[in-house]
Amino acid sequence: MTKSDVLIVGSGAAGAAAAWSLSRNGLKVTCLEQGRWIEKSEYSHGQSDYELARQSEFHKDPNVRRWPEDYPINVSGTPIRPLMMNAVGGSTVHWSGHFPRMRPSDFRVRTLDGIADDWPLTYWDLEPFYELNDSMIGVSGLAGDPGNPPRGVRQTPPLGFDVACEAYFRGLDKLGWHWWPSDNALISEVFGHDRSACNGCGPCDIGCPTASMSSAHVTYWPMAMGNGVDLITHARVEEVTVDENGSARGVVFRDEAGVRREHTARVVIVAANGIGTPRLLLNSVSSQFPKGLANHSGLVGTHLMFHPVGFVTGVFDEPLDAQRGPLGGLMNCQEFYETDLSRGFVRGFELQLSRSVGPLTTANGGLSGVPVAWGAGHHRALGKIYRHAITITVMGEDLPEEINRVTIDPQLTDADGTPAPLVRYRLGANSKKMMPFAIARAQELCEAAGAVEVLVDPLVQDSGWHLMGTCRMGNDPERSVVNQWGCSHECRNLFVIDGSVFTTSGAVNPTSTIQAIALRCADWVSQNFQDLYA
Repeated sequence: MTKSDVLIVGSGAAGAAAAWSLSRNGLKVTCLEQGRWIEKSEYSHGQSDYELARQSEFHKDPNVRRWPEDYPINVSGTPIRPLMMNAVGGSTVHWSGHFPRMRPSDFRVRTLDGIADDWPLTYWDLEPFYELNDSMIGVSGLAGDPGNPPRGVRQTPPLGFDVACEAYFRGLDKLGWHWWPSDNALISEVFGHDRSACNGCGPCDIGCPTASMSSAHVTYWPMAMGNGVDLITHARVEEVTVDENGSARGVVFRDEAGVRREHTARVVIVAANGIGTPRLLLNSVSSQFPKGLANHSGLVGTHLMFHPVGFVTGVFDEPLDAQRGPLGGLMNCQEFYETDLSRGFVRGFELQLSRSVGPLTTANGGLSGVPVAWGAGHHRALGKIYRHAITITVMGEDLPEEINRVTIDPQLTDADGTPAPLVRYRLGANSKKMMPFAIARAQELCEAAGAVEVLVDPLVQDSGWHLMGTCRMGNDPERSVVNQWGCSHECRNLFVIDGSVFTTSGAVNPTSTIQAIALRCADWVSQNFQDLYA
């Protein structure tokens, strides 16, 4: 049995940021990661069949990928499949790096719109940690967006615009919609000692071989390990254990050889994502916590939010070569982000330029899921789309609903017999009103940009990148799982710091906010460490 000051479960965006923060303050930190270090040699960028890898051994869906370190997920009850990576750096390994921040209104939805709940913190509570996080990992972008709060000068300039970008903002300018170069966790100039600028090789979602992407395994982890953090890979955590007083004692896990071990700590932090974290807490059953750890309220696993996503692809006469370069949203339109009740729904959505894909993916349907017909005219039809298309990602705010949840499957288990998660999710009434309106705006944008054909996937199945809400933050222990510091209402030395703590989802990618929350919570743990186990 080994003991640490702080034990972190999960080495992704949140766990890595917290490990660095805690260790710089002198705490002895151990992190257990179920996966392994992914070597650059495993990325398939230089291979002619890289598109096959994206759909097979490097797929974002663990049910498709099926690495030994993955666990299965029962997705029979959801139209959106959860996507994640079990590896050092978590899902930032296969990330596109789109890095917007949430807006101040996102934290006050109850006050402003009379729905959901307000967060127990504000944008301005997180603002210094947003800035700290950006400075640590390196972000490209342009300060001064009048549609968002002020922020510091970005670490590197915006990524370069090309013909595809010009088509996008040609349409936006014609419609008079506000746009701005998006923050991206992808550096456009040399940053740090050993990270080179993005060379535009793409595709970013199967790993970045140049370390230009500001993924957790190339940013926080080298610094954290330099501070003495012990990162243990191939550690499959089964449960969080508690002592006779109901305080977190540590965890039980299986090592790479399958040997069952225990690691104890004065503070336990869970950062296993919005699926893995509730799974672990619900599997941590004891006499003190018969419904699962920190689950007196019965809310662990509930209020799952994904962000419903639609893809709208515009096909142009002229070649745009949008399949080249960074995959993530270089530009962002938030014209429809805030509530306007005349639209028939509350809250809003954003429109991201998401570029295009390679020839194999295009032939099989591209991002919008419309395959090119096989037969004598296949190559001619493919040639009209490939190199001639841009895709707009439509991403709407997902309201928290208790019915959408992660539970424990009664039969499915991982390779060691630990019960697997069951996901039940359905699109809410507000989203059903929002998404058709949002899709129509993206179609309008494509047409304004000069598209001769528009292809639509109104609800993308493989879009569960954003796993939020299943251990929600709040001041009321009966309506939330953790407080504003990520501390369990029932167990004062147990913390949750990943996307599962989101009270609401906003309509932006969550990783920037996840890391800001992790840094803020870790800072509080460092300052109050002596009181947490007294």
